[in-house]
Amino acid sequence: MAYVSLLHRPLAALLLSIPLVACTTDVLAPPARIDGGSRVGAIRPAPAAMPEQGVAAYPSSDPVAMTSQSSVAPVSDDAMPVPQDQLAAAGPMTIPSEGVNMDTMLGVEPVVGLAQEQAGEIAEGNTTQPVVAGIGENDLRQLAGAPQPMPVAKADPGYDPDLPPLAPQGAAQANRAGMLQPQRAARTQEPQQVAFIPRVRSPLSAPEYTGEMPGSEVACRQRLKKLGVVFRDVPRIQNGPSCGIDYPIELSGLSGNIAVKPAVKLNCQVTEAFAKWVKYELAPSSRYRYWSGVKTIKPLGGYSCRTMNSRRGNPMSEHARGNAIDVGKFVLKNGKEIDVRRKGLFAFRERGLLKAVRTDSCKYFNTVLGPGSDPFHKDHFHFDLRTRKSGYRHCD
Repeated sequence: MAYVSLLHRPLAALLLSIPLVACTTDVLAPPARIDGGSRVGAIRPAPAAMPEQGVAAYPSSDPVAMTSQSSVAPVSDDAMPVPQDQLAAAGPMTIPSEGVNMDTMLGVEPVVGLAQEQAGEIAEGNTTQPVVAGIGENDLRQLAGAPQPMPVAKADPGYDPDLPPLAPQGAAQANRAGMLQPQRAARTQEPQQVAFIPRVRSPLSAPEYTGEMPGSEVACRQRLKKLGVVFRDVPRIQNGPSCGIDYPIELSGLSGNIAVKPAVKLNCQVTEAFAKWVKYELAPSSRYRYWSGVKTIKPLGGYSCRTMNSRRGNPMSEHARGNAIDVGKFVLKNGKEIDVRRKGLFAFRERGLLKAVRTDSCKYFNTVLGPGSDPFHKDHFHFDLRTRKSGYRHCD
């Protein structure tokens, strides 16, 4: 019995291996012959005596034959193979010398590219865009395109197109004071006036005015009190993006019991400059010439939302920001009234005082205009603190 059980074990293993071998053979064996060869994936080279010829794809007058010494026979399970005699009869493959033109083959109009169109315009001189040569070199020149602008002379740092030309006497004084460049020449024609477009603040940006007076304005008012200025704070003035004063004051009196009638609304900075000029220059000049101090100053204007000289198309005046004051008359304590209009030949003291006004005020203001400057200032003096990038002061 023991021997029989020992024989059953290898017999059972043999019986179990027979179906496994049968299943494995069915899976690994290919379902059909691939190319008629004895091996899977066998590729037979074509006979050397019959080279395969390519099919002509593009007609050309100067064909370039594409031949090969050997070829691979077409292999396909479903499609029928193409006979070699038909491939040879199709003719050689040719490629045009100018390349493949898909537009011609499809029968559509040729498309002209932007670069090709611009090149044609440049060649004919019809381009509207400027074409330059010499980029990266010292000799930069325009070849075609928009007309070149007329050369513009380099602006004098002291030149200001918004102001009238200096009179000969004022120009000589400015040269002695070093306010003008030595090579500046007198202008022979009026500058072209350009319309002013006010800058509009972005609605997304934070507003500059918060209602709380900044430290600079507080310090300016403290200096006014030390100078003996009589003033009061008034509500904010705002008339659009180009006109207004954030922290205006109303000036009604100056040091030495000098009244300002009528009271004018200004910003603090120009008020401080005006108070210093009256205290340190105007009052001493009047006492020196008339043995009398100044009693009243009669201004003709302070804040005013208007353009320069109130002419349409001019830039906005400094009056639009409360940064300027106009004075038309001085009244002395002895009752003498001095009109700022140009005086006659024998008005020595008045002419001397007005000359001092014109000369000394330029120490405190950036712009001083008066009788003789232009027809718009024949009856008053104009003082402002306009800031210029060149630092130039216009006193005439």
